[in-house]
Amino acid sequence: MAGYSLQGSPSISSNSTHLGLELHSDSTSLRSISISSQPRNFSFKSLETTRTPQSYRLSVVVRAQSSSVKMEIDTSLSPRVNSVKPSKTVAITDQATALVQAGVPVIRLAAGEPDFDTPSVIAEAGINAIREGYTRYTPNAGTLELRTAICHKLKEENGISYAPDQIVVSNGAKQSILQAILAVCSPGDEVIIPAPFWVSYPEMARLADATPVILPTGISENFLLDPKVLESKLTEKSRVLILCSPSNPTGSVYPRSLLEEIAKIVARHPRLLVLSDEIYEHIIYAPATHTSFASLPGMWDRTLTVNGFSKAFAMTGWRLGYLAGPKHFVAACGKIQSQSTSGASSISQKAGVAALGLGYAGGEAVATMVRAFRERRDFLVKSFGELEGVKISEPQGAFYLFLDFSCYYGGEAEGFGLIKDSESLCRYLLDKAQVAIVPGGAFGDDTCIRISYAASLSTLQAAAERIKRAVICLRPAVPV
Repeated sequence: MAGYSLQGSPSISSNSTHLGLELHSDSTSLRSISISSQPRNFSFKSLETTRTPQSYRLSVVVRAQSSSVKMEIDTSLSPRVNSVKPSKTVAITDQATALVQAGVPVIRLAAGEPDFDTPSVIAEAGINAIREGYTRYTPNAGTLELRTAICHKLKEENGISYAPDQIVVSNGAKQSILQAILAVCSPGDEVIIPAPFWVSYPEMARLADATPVILPTGISENFLLDPKVLESKLTEKSRVLILCSPSNPTGSVYPRSLLEEIAKIVARHPRLLVLSDEIYEHIIYAPATHTSFASLPGMWDRTLTVNGFSKAFAMTGWRLGYLAGPKHFVAACGKIQSQSTSGASSISQKAGVAALGLGYAGGEAVATMVRAFRERRDFLVKSFGELEGVKISEPQGAFYLFLDFSCYYGGEAEGFGLIKDSESLCRYLLDKAQVAIVPGGAFGDDTCIRISYAASLSTLQAAAERIKRAVICLRPAVPV
């Protein structure tokens, strides 16, 4: 066997790499090879004959000389992410929480979170699930027990029929909405969104590379969509119309007659689907009533119905929502979920079954909360109605008051500066009155501010008094 010794000057530079190798075997001849990374740059040297019976060794030595050029890390982000704005409600809530933790007595009225405890029957179901070891993965779309209970609820309360395989349970209604938009929208499609809107709708459209098309509504029409405006804005690219009733942020409720007009328009546009966000359906004040869009003639196969447990059952932290719709749409949403979060919490799903077992519309537990919300709404409407220039559309559902405070724009506060829009007004109220509320600009209507009355009546009384004191000096002088 021939033996070889490979030798060279090992180094790495921007132009070449040198390796030195030495090979011994049972041989009568040796050669030296110098190899460079430069093409066709190598040489052979004959060596003195040696013999090493029945043995061979290969050694490789590589030495690198560090480059003096500093490499810069690419910190760029996806254009899709760059197009999305952070949630202003979350940002203001976090800021208010930080102030409270620092000892500032801020009244927090920004988040859409009921101040009630989760009803004890629901909480006990979750506790029992833990005790009984029900703490493992569930099927991706949710347990059959919960999906069956959801089907029963939708049939009895909403007049719409689904099978369990037409339901997907998610980690909150927000996830259900995002997955629905991702599942049905292609790049360039349009998502039709009446304003004022929940802050996440346009951003979810952008995440799907779709274009949000905003249709303004007015306080004089109780922030309800005009069907004629809708029809004038529909194109071949229109893919999803989002309806939220009762509404966040306005508390407006779409009457059945208006939904029927909208349904006739939808029927004339084969590509158009309706995403019906019904998360606040049980928080509604008589004589207003809730109508599920999918229950309207011809709309079942055009509608994706989203609901959940967060608001009516005071289960925000349990993270549990669901989507119901035609099987092929629901299966697509389930596919997305299977590659992101997988199924919702097993414990929360047991609690969800208990929630749906409380009775029609949540039974007395939910009715008690709704009565409290109504009392709070009535107080705030009366209190802010005493402020000259403030416009109010009395909410018929949910737990938000969307007030037109634009009469105070143009005022100047000493030590703060000009109040020019809803954001500067809210910053002023946080600074001066120590009350955290959300600017209407975040919801697509800069004339307004949103106050969440998911807080005790005594807390709301204190907040209203602080706000009224703070804005007294802001009213611009009436021109002579």
